[in-house]
Amino acid sequence: MLVLSRRVGESIVIGDDIKVTVLEVRGDVAVHREELWRELEEANRASASPSDSVIADLSRAVSARRD
Repeated sequence: MLVLSRRVGESIVIGDDIKVTVLEVRGDVAVHREELWRELEEANRASASPSDSVIADLSRAVSARRD
């Protein structure tokens, strides 16, 4: 795990040509490594998209309640 502590105005240097400077912090800030953020995003997307079988089950349940 990489843990960085920086305050407003402080910087980190990555490699020879990348400098990241904290300009401002507002509220709670979540910081994720890109590969973990992509995994989290995909997991959220998959959770929000019900499968065809789930949709069919819900449809049957709604139809049964109408009868």
